[in-house]
Amino acid sequence: KNLVDIILSNNGYNVVNLGIKQPVSAILEAAAEHRADVIGMSGLLVKSTVIMKENLQELNTRGLAANYPVILGGAALTRAYVEQDLHDIYQGEVRYARDAFEGLSLMDALIGVKRGVPGAKLPELKQRRVRTTASALVTPEHPEEAGRSDIATDNRVPAPPFWGTRVVKGIPLREYASWLDESALFKGQWGLKHTRAGDGPSYEELVETEGRPRLRGLLDKLQTDNLLEAAVVHGYFRAVSKGDDLILLDDNGSELTRFTFPRQRRGRRLCLADFFRPQESGESDVVGLQVVTVGSRIGEETARLFESNSYRDYLELHGLSVQLAEALAEYWHARVRGELGIASADPDSLDAMLRTEYQGCRYSLGYPACPDLEDRAKIAGLLRPERIGVHLSEEFQLHPEQSTDAIVVHHPQASYFNAGGRP
Repeated sequence: KNLVDIILSNNGYNVVNLGIKQPVSAILEAAAEHRADVIGMSGLLVKSTVIMKENLQELNTRGLAANYPVILGGAALTRAYVEQDLHDIYQGEVRYARDAFEGLSLMDALIGVKRGVPGAKLPELKQRRVRTTASALVTPEHPEEAGRSDIATDNRVPAPPFWGTRVVKGIPLREYASWLDESALFKGQWGLKHTRAGDGPSYEELVETEGRPRLRGLLDKLQTDNLLEAAVVHGYFRAVSKGDDLILLDDNGSELTRFTFPRQRRGRRLCLADFFRPQESGESDVVGLQVVTVGSRIGEETARLFESNSYRDYLELHGLSVQLAEALAEYWHARVRGELGIASADPDSLDAMLRTEYQGCRYSLGYPACPDLEDRAKIAGLLRPERIGVHLSEEFQLHPEQSTDAIVVHHPQASYFNAGGRP
């Protein structure tokens, strides 16, 4: 939300930031008081999808839909859900913003349309892809009766180096900095891009003249000012699957906790639980869990920059801190693959690594295969990340923000997929 505030504010918009957990009545009161042109809402939890729908229906009921175009975003929402399902019920305009930069583009378009600027128009709504060929897959009338996917159940189960959890602190920057995704940093976080064809430097030129020099300077600052406290808590647990559930077991085979994951309703009907031995096989599997953080000091520095209105410095350092946490997570996932003995097929290049061209997969909470952020409480209960200074908020957010958690799967067929549709 800070990024949205900064980017819109620095492009001439007045942003009224109401904070979190605001009822729709408070949102509408503020919109009327400040004569808002657009309402923006962000949802992090799965239940946010229901709240967004209820809020839009309330605007309909009050006859305010025509007055307020709405921009929606956040981890819990998808473009398809907003621009198909929610658009169908809302009597005004509603659009999805993947990030703050897309939010700015949408604001420009909405204001252009409102002011009658020639050529101004909203982007087209995302259309649902429908198979029309004779080979289209048919969704069963009762999907729960269709069984699990075609994922193999006879793959080798590796032996972990230990059972339970371990803490590792003081990881040097040089060990994980090489895993930094420069494209995600420069394009996604810093917004480096070529303006338009034939005008100004290319993206590649911007990377060389602006991106990498600024990156080197910031990395030097992080080390000089001792702003990084990289640490990991991770563990290996016995596990079995039952239907859509992944069940973690203690040494005696008793249930520690279970995760229930969504299953695709068509296509291969993939579910994250399918990558583990079925309970009825009589065998147990192994699952990895990890929480990584680059510490709280870097977050304190970004907060100081934000409060002092040093917006560019804030954006750059905040974006880098987020990507460093991801780099640490990728680095540790590689360590886990090594410990499990499945790293022999790892590719040589970082680009191939970031495309996950290796065995296994690292699934972060909030993404399509495991969207329920409330499952973070189960991971936290097992790993006790407070040992590395990471705590879980009431909204199931990790603090410091520069932290990530994950479920690590070793199965050779494991890959990213959308549980709402085909992989």
